[in-house]
Amino acid sequence: MAEWTIGAVLDAIADKAPDRLMTVCGARRSTFGESADRTRRLANYLADQGFGAHRERVDLKNWECGQDRVALIMHNDLYPDMVIGCLKARTVPVNVNYNYTPREVAEVLDYLKPRAVIYHRSFGAKFADVLPPATADLMISVDDDDDGSDSLPGSIDLEEVLVQGDTDRGIAANPDDVMMVCTGGTTGRPKGVMWRQSDTYVVSMNGADHASVEEIHAKLGPVGAAWFAVSPLMHAAGMWTAFAGLLNGLPVVLYDRTRFDPRAVLETAEREKVGMMTMVGDAYAAPLVEELRRGSYDLSSMFAIGTGGAATNPKHQRALLDLLPQIILINGYGSSETGNVGFGRSQRGDEKDTFELREGALVLSEDYSRFLRPGEDEVGFVARSGRIPLGYFDDEAATRTTFPVVGGQRVVISGDRGSLAQDGTLRLFGRDSLVVNTGGEKVFVEEVEEVLRAHPAVADALVVGRPSERWGEELVALVAVHDGAQAAHDPLHAHCTSQLARFKAPKEFIFVEAVRRLGNGKPDYRWAKSAAAQEASLT
Repeated sequence: MAEWTIGAVLDAIADKAPDRLMTVCGARRSTFGESADRTRRLANYLADQGFGAHRERVDLKNWECGQDRVALIMHNDLYPDMVIGCLKARTVPVNVNYNYTPREVAEVLDYLKPRAVIYHRSFGAKFADVLPPATADLMISVDDDDDGSDSLPGSIDLEEVLVQGDTDRGIAANPDDVMMVCTGGTTGRPKGVMWRQSDTYVVSMNGADHASVEEIHAKLGPVGAAWFAVSPLMHAAGMWTAFAGLLNGLPVVLYDRTRFDPRAVLETAEREKVGMMTMVGDAYAAPLVEELRRGSYDLSSMFAIGTGGAATNPKHQRALLDLLPQIILINGYGSSETGNVGFGRSQRGDEKDTFELREGALVLSEDYSRFLRPGEDEVGFVARSGRIPLGYFDDEAATRTTFPVVGGQRVVISGDRGSLAQDGTLRLFGRDSLVVNTGGEKVFVEEVEEVLRAHPAVADALVVGRPSERWGEELVALVAVHDGAQAAHDPLHAHCTSQLARFKAPKEFIFVEAVRRLGNGKPDYRWAKSAAAQEASLT
């Protein structure tokens, strides 16, 4: 069996079925043949500018990257093509969260040191002050805006890139080449999780080590119902879902907006006769349930809804199964560091609260000494062995901590706590870190606290997560103000959003006489969570 690059899989499908529909995003409908050609041209152009791999994987440590990085500041339209085109050029496409403020994007770019940036033109004005980063000598703009926004100075339009990239450069991509996922994750500020592209294809994109191109062709079969990737592809969960569909020859519908609109989602699902729809937790499930109850949609073609990237409240799961009784509800569990770890499949009247584990998934004992067996009472750490990431880009310490060797095998430790049920399925108990997952966005609370404490009226602050029907978890700040100072919700919220993405701003500010700290000076988060929960019970 041979390892495959993602670009080679796309080309194999295009060779067999060039006219088969691959993606739909708003008015744009692309076939596999068109996308194969578009990615080929982008790769040729990048190679012609001297982009590619400058040191091979065998000569690098796990936290080192010998390839040029290309930052993608894009919504879903053409996102798969830009990722695959970069991979074909042996460059590393890296997602950048367009919900970030310019200051946050500048920090991410300073960390990634990309040599190129590909951006949708509608984001140009927002990030004009931080683009291009000092390390970039190429910016490519993708036309997406009906209001006639101009490209940033010094940019080249994608259409011109594709015209210039018609001459093949003879690039030989490698399964060892890196695919990077930039995530806030369990480690705080964004870090680049580096996967070998062959590994992420197998682990998270429903791929395999195919014996031959004929094996890929044999998997195609008749055109199936479309998959609808509702969540943004600039998050790992959305990208993996979309690629799992299209790299198996299925048409994939991509949500064509940056803000979630449940009515638009359901109208799209109805119009495109979607078979499977994927989304992120309560932030999507709750409004979809409300809209399904309000409106009337023909969703008889839909056989499954997948949710991942954040927990989905059982109440919303039951509602979806009641409103769409023909579907299977698939709860996916994983992270940027672990890939897809497991799935829980529920049907109406048969709901599951554990996850069936995929190959390599493990639960590590709390002391890291051994792997737990099914039915043991101990709650350990969810881990994975086998095909796991190389490490964190440019971070030796975090790589060694998160990817240790246990019992002679290298593993990745997710930071989530869990145990193995008697039948071998995984029961999750929550995250063992100071990360709050709110609506599918991961927020490191210390970053928010740092901004809050910079406000002139604030003496101290702690930020914690609290259960929310709307967001899964919502951020709550406990704030102590200086003597004689005045503070209120609106000014503090505005202060946070001036420095941070809106999803990082607390939904509620609880004013306390003093923020409690432990004897060693560390924050008393147990007290903070209790106070936040108590305040919720009073409202």
